[in-house]
Amino acid sequence: MFTSFLTAIIAGYIGLVGIVYIGQRSLMYHPGGPIGPPEAYGVQEMTELPLETDAGQALISWYAPPKPDQPILVFFHGNAGTIGDRAQKVRPYLSAGFGVILAGYRGFGGNPGSPSETGLYDDAATILNHLKATGISSERWVLYGESLGSGVATEMAHRYAISGMPIGALVLEAPFSSMGDAAAIHYPYIPTRFLVHDKYDSIAKIDAINTPLMIVHGAADRTVPLKLGRRLFEAAKQPKFSLWLEKAGHNDLYDFGAATHIIKFLRLIFKER
Repeated sequence: MFTSFLTAIIAGYIGLVGIVYIGQRSLMYHPGGPIGPPEAYGVQEMTELPLETDAGQALISWYAPPKPDQPILVFFHGNAGTIGDRAQKVRPYLSAGFGVILAGYRGFGGNPGSPSETGLYDDAATILNHLKATGISSERWVLYGESLGSGVATEMAHRYAISGMPIGALVLEAPFSSMGDAAAIHYPYIPTRFLVHDKYDSIAKIDAINTPLMIVHGAADRTVPLKLGRRLFEAAKQPKFSLWLEKAGHNDLYDFGAATHIIKFLRLIFKER
């Protein structure tokens, strides 16, 4: 009797692990559907930026050029929604005179394809290659990663650093140390660190970005706990800055003045150059 019960428990557990393993990308990515033009979202100074990856993947991002002598912020958003959902979030940077690219991903916002770690890296690389081709040097770039996008931004910062063209600054909002660490918190009884396909292993790269870093994180974040942001921050080299917002959660950091602090940080960094 007990043996049958134990066998049923083990079989159920194996089945649960299998479901999570097979369906992990559907758990990780929640892309929003087709969107309208930038002006429909209140960012009329932005225009659509159509690009194509090396593999022929079509992407639509949004772009506003920087004012003279200002940096350009490339915004890599999180795992859900679309770039349209971030339009008002980048409003402070547009108003500050910064250039802004809201980076489009495959499978999000009407772009074809399905998201994955390597796919999003390819999308980001395509956007940055275009930016480089316009004549804006990497030292004027601010790569901004929101939640899952922090893994994309960190990967790009790392790539450019080891190629000898470090970016101007890296800003990470509610970042995790790795997707395995984040998944282990939400699925503590499953060996997620060994099962996850899309690892976004930022902690293995953060000490080699060779650029000023700012991490912004809410102490009340239940999606990506603050300890993961702190872990990433501790692994990074100087110069690095942090903003730990006691009352903020995962999606409301801007309600607690995050944009003001980020702009001050960027003004300081680029004033020194």
